[in-house]
Amino acid sequence: MAKASIGTYVYCVIAAPRPPRPPRLARVSARLPGAGRVRLLDLGRGLYLAAADVPLARYGEAAIERGLSDLEWVSRTAVAHEAVVESFVGASAVLPMKLLTIFNNDERAIEHVRADRSRIDALVKRVANHDEWGVRVMLDRARAVKAAAPPRRRSPRTSGLAYLSRKKAQHDASIELAEHAREAVATVYDRLAAHARVARRRLPSELPAQGGPLLLDAAFLVPRTRLKRFRAAAVREARAMSRHGYDLTLTGPWPPYTFVQD
Repeated sequence: MAKASIGTYVYCVIAAPRPPRPPRLARVSARLPGAGRVRLLDLGRGLYLAAADVPLARYGEAAIERGLSDLEWVSRTAVAHEAVVESFVGASAVLPMKLLTIFNNDERAIEHVRADRSRIDALVKRVANHDEWGVRVMLDRARAVKAAAPPRRRSPRTSGLAYLSRKKAQHDASIELAEHAREAVATVYDRLAAHARVARRRLPSELPAQGGPLLLDAAFLVPRTRLKRFRAAAVREARAMSRHGYDLTLTGPWPPYTFVQD
C-alpha cells in the first residue's frame, strides 16, 4: 500500500515512570477496525504517543464523514479507541486523545504534540499517579417508599375519609422522598470527594434513567495512595444507602477522561 494512503492514528499520550522506560505494549490487544498494531512514538522527556497506521481509504476525511452518520460505526470505533487507552491504565499518567485524531504521518503527530507541550506537561502533572473512578446512584422507588413508610395499621373497615388520608400520606411521602434523595446524594458526593483530588458531577436530567431514576453520575480523580480509603468509603456509603432504597455503583479505574478537558 502506498505511503500516501496511510495515516497516523493517535490514541493517547503516556507518561513513563522515572527513570523513564517505555510503556509496555503486552496488554494492548485491541485496535481500531482495519488499523495496524499499536506502537509507541517517543516524544522525549518521558512522554510517548500510542499510535497506529490506519488506511486513509477507511479513515480519511470523507470516510469519517460518512461513518459519523452511522451510530453503529461510531460506537464500534469509540469502544476500540477506549479499549486501547484503557490498556495503559497503571502508567504514571495517560492522557486520552479525542476520538479519530489522525495525522498525515508520525512526524506531523509528534510535531503537533510537541507544539502543545506546556499544556500537556501541566495535564500530566495534574493526573500523574491518579485514576478516575465513577459513582452512580440510582433510586429504587418502591424499596425507598417501603423503607420510609411507617408500619401500616389494619383498620376494621375502610371509608372515604380513610382513603383520602392514605392518598394524602402517599403524596406527602413522595415529597419527603424527593427531599431525602437530594440530601442523600449531596452527602455521599461530599464524603467521597473528600478522598479525591477533584470531583465532578453531571445533572441527572442530562442522563438516561434505566431501571430507575439516576440521581448521581460523578467522576472522582483519586490519588492511588488514597485508593483503599476511597473504595472503603464507597462500600460504606453503598451499604448505608441500600437500606433506604438506593443503589450505589462504583466503577474504575479509568484513564482520567473527565479531568483532561480544559
